[in-house]
Amino acid sequence: MDPLVNALNTIMSHEGRRRKECIITPASDLVGRVLRLIQGRGYVGEIEFIDDGRQGKFRVQLFGRINECRAVTPRFKTKVSEMEKWEKRFLPSRNLGVVILSTPMGVMDHNKAKEENVGGVLLAYVY
Repeated sequence: MDPLVNALNTIMSHEGRRRKECIITPASDLVGRVLRLIQGRGYVGEIEFIDDGRQGKFRVQLFGRINECRAVTPRFKTKVSEMEKWEKRFLPSRNLGVVILSTPMGVMDHNKAKEENVGGVLLAYVY
């Protein structure tokens, strides 16, 4: 199973039920980076790591601002020149939402990847 897919599905199901927070388990470094990026864009609130002696958990505060967040599977490789194609495929509008990539410079959204002129692997999208 993919921890990123599980994390984003948990967020979507809790958003659909209008919950104020959710617990994401298992915690991984990639899930943490993606959650911090989503938090930086204002889609979720406080993120707290809970060490339970096993893999750990994330407690995420939800605002109800997420319409859809999904992991991209299979994880496609992309160049900067192909970024527009993926934006059109996954996002409903030009300035609405983010496509999240894993690049050699770390996890970043598609706008920063364009600025840095770096490609990578598509991980998820949120709007």
